[in-house]
Amino acid sequence: MDFAGHCSEIVTQARLLGSCLTEGTDLTATVPSCPDWNLAQLLRHLGEVYRWAEEIVRTRATQPPPETALRVLSRDTTQSPAEFGDWLTEGAELLAAALRAAGPDTKIWTPLPHGNTAFLARRMAHESVIHRADAALTLGTGFTVEQPVALDALDEWMELGSLPEMLDFHPDRRALLGPGRTLRFHATDTPPETPADWLVDLTGDALAWRRTREPAAVTVNAPLTDLLLLIYGRRPADKETFVITGDKQLLEFWLSLVNFE
Repeated sequence: MDFAGHCSEIVTQARLLGSCLTEGTDLTATVPSCPDWNLAQLLRHLGEVYRWAEEIVRTRATQPPPETALRVLSRDTTQSPAEFGDWLTEGAELLAAALRAAGPDTKIWTPLPHGNTAFLARRMAHESVIHRADAALTLGTGFTVEQPVALDALDEWMELGSLPEMLDFHPDRRALLGPGRTLRFHATDTPPETPADWLVDLTGDALAWRRTREPAAVTVNAPLTDLLLLIYGRRPADKETFVITGDKQLLEFWLSLVNFE
């Protein structure tokens, strides 16, 4: 995916999420993948993140703005599902418009040391994908995502998780490192011309990853969307969907420490 694709995907995902918010939607329902939130709080979080990021881009911020997107979110449900959907989509459209006006190479403050609008567009696209999955899990509806989007989301997850700063942010992840500790994730439903294999390498001084089909201590085979939800901590590795060979305890240990919230 490129910058234009990321900008478009922010709006696409917001609209898809909004379309699930029908008149009878229970906004008080607990989000199973984010159990501290109800559905209204999930929607508020994503809508406020859009507006927080839009301010960064629009003002060309070189310092972080007030963290309104990270404040304690109200559990209030006085807004209707339709009003939530419209507000969410409006925020996504505002952010996408600001990103397109700035272009991919504009220097801005970002939470990680990339410092440009291209990073923020990609991050917000996949933030939208995963929180739409959270909403789908809450509502008991199906969740699908286009293969290029899922591939890019997994690549981004691997890239961010392997940044040296992550061990400073999450020092408990140092316990993952050790000889022979490798994990391979293979998507079983992508076409031959689109290989989808990720190897997580924990054998060095830092977390690393690469696209490869080489053997690993544990291998997980599943459809691409299921791998995406597993790695983002949105679903368990049930036997009906996932074929796991090798060191299952290593997989469980790794998953327990790399959750995305």
